[in-house]
Amino acid sequence: MMKGLYILDEGSFKVIYGAEEQEDIGKLVDIYAPPQTTRSIKENPSLLANVEVIFSGWGAPRMDEEFLSHCPNLKAVFYGAGSIKGLVSDAFWDRGIVITSAYAANAVPVAEYTISQILFCLKRGWHFALTIKREGRYPEVKQVPGAYGTTVGIISLGMIGRRVCKLLKNFDLKVIAYDPYVSPEEAEELGVELCQLDEIFKLADVVSLHTPWLKETEGMITGKHFEYMKPNASFINTARGAIVRENEMIEVLKKRPDLQVVLDVTYPEPPEPGSPLYTLPNVVLTPHIAGSLDKECSRMGRYMVDELKRYLKGEPLKWQITRERAAIMA
Repeated sequence: MMKGLYILDEGSFKVIYGAEEQEDIGKLVDIYAPPQTTRSIKENPSLLANVEVIFSGWGAPRMDEEFLSHCPNLKAVFYGAGSIKGLVSDAFWDRGIVITSAYAANAVPVAEYTISQILFCLKRGWHFALTIKREGRYPEVKQVPGAYGTTVGIISLGMIGRRVCKLLKNFDLKVIAYDPYVSPEEAEELGVELCQLDEIFKLADVVSLHTPWLKETEGMITGKHFEYMKPNASFINTARGAIVRENEMIEVLKKRPDLQVVLDVTYPEPPEPGSPLYTLPNVVLTPHIAGSLDKECSRMGRYMVDELKRYLKGEPLKWQITRERAAIMA
């Protein structure tokens, strides 16, 4: 049997690798030491001498040249979370180590959260609920887009954006999308119409952002985009706060009380004390809850068990990340 270790935060280990996942991994790999953290492995790097496969997740150590010098036999890393950006290094890629991630599993709850907010925003649900809470009375119900024949705009058709589009096929909605890397054939398969970024904001009743946070995408969504939005339209961000120029967005929201914004992510996160995001009546903040939480995290561990089985059989990995793919992921 190959020799393996768990290396991740203690809390992450408990929620990602449950009893069933640990049992299944233990049948296939010799886990020769208790679960380790970044700190414990740094204090006792000799534990890495025989490791061939590492099971990790949030709180993973950065696998740079120094770390890798202690694990000459490392062949594969199973990362039971999303982005591997903080884990990999040039030295890691140069060693040719295989890495696979549970980013697809994490996409499931994000897409579910997004669908819930799209439908609620099309009913102007937050506007009415918050108005009632603030004013202590029922407002007049009018100018509700609704979920029939209205338009939803999706920005970026990565793993999450595509999953949202597939879920939206269950509703009587028109879906438009912006992604310069998606072909018309792919868009047709997803049932979406490709548009320019400005058009998404001009045409959609709800805009949902799913762009990865890269140097090229920082500040991609500007105040002008919010000015373009239709009356009573909504904007949802489950991607990253830095993609939006939040100060510009705030200025537009002050002038456009008809707009509704739902932010599961901000920049910085959480917003600084005194930020208008806390008090603007047309802003809803949720504390980064769209991704996997608690029981949902075990889905990521299960994905890694499935990947391990493929790896040991010599089959192609379903969620393997290459150096080139990592460069364009969040």
